[in-house]
Amino acid sequence: MPAPSSQPTATHSIPAIQAALVAVEALRVAVKEYPGKAPGLVRALQTLADAQRDAGDVAGAEASYREALEVAEKLEAPPDAVADVRTSLATLLDFSGREEESLSFYEEAITNHEALGGENLEVAAQLRNNVAMTYKGMGKLALAEQHYLRSLETLENKRGRESESVACVYNNLGSLYYAAGFPDQAKEMFEDGLKIRLAVLGERHRDVAQSYCNLATACHELKDNEGSKKHFETCLAILEAQLPAEAASYEAAGLDYMAMLDIIGEESKAAAFKKRLEKALSAV
Repeated sequence: MPAPSSQPTATHSIPAIQAALVAVEALRVAVKEYPGKAPGLVRALQTLADAQRDAGDVAGAEASYREALEVAEKLEAPPDAVADVRTSLATLLDFSGREEESLSFYEEAITNHEALGGENLEVAAQLRNNVAMTYKGMGKLALAEQHYLRSLETLENKRGRESESVACVYNNLGSLYYAAGFPDQAKEMFEDGLKIRLAVLGERHRDVAQSYCNLATACHELKDNEGSKKHFETCLAILEAQLPAEAASYEAAGLDYMAMLDIIGEESKAAAFKKRLEKALSAV
């Protein structure tokens, strides 16, 4: 899922913003006389918006991105520049808690990137993953599934099956099917994602642990309690070996494991693991 870049301090951002403002003002004047300079203005506005975003000025960044799109619509601008601006605006809105507002910009950006072809197809696939997450959050599960499947198809065609990005989409599809009440399909997707992650990342990676945890949850839903215990324990062994870095994930998975044990009537095993969990976390 593409995210805004990490925010540097405002002090470091000020020179970048000031330089971008100077470039934008100069190009605004130039475009009035020479409309052919519009692509330069679009890119300058994108640079300004990026700097404003990185400084934490979300409102300023949004205004600059929107102005860039207005210029691009009125005057001729390269399709790749338009696609980049729409992608940046969609991502800004998405990560500012305005997911529904981001959808139209995401979908337009997807259309732009797919029309450009080549490497842009992978960008479109990643954006579809973002859109699917938003639709899932809105309860529009059929739309979410459509975007996940399109994303998966593109990524498998471009990168091959054994790719972490492909494994991520399988994992997200599994979560979608689980939320929709289809644990069998969820388990299948989680298993596919786990196989890929094991091949790509190895047996001890934190994302592999996540896949085991998800698979454990699906198995429990399907009344396969032995399978659930096995997968939870594999997940926890991976995360425990990586303490203190994975303390939060270890605790979350451990609480899920204990809840599952309580539900199936293995309270003594849950109590024993609780002591182990507390001891491990106390040393962090």
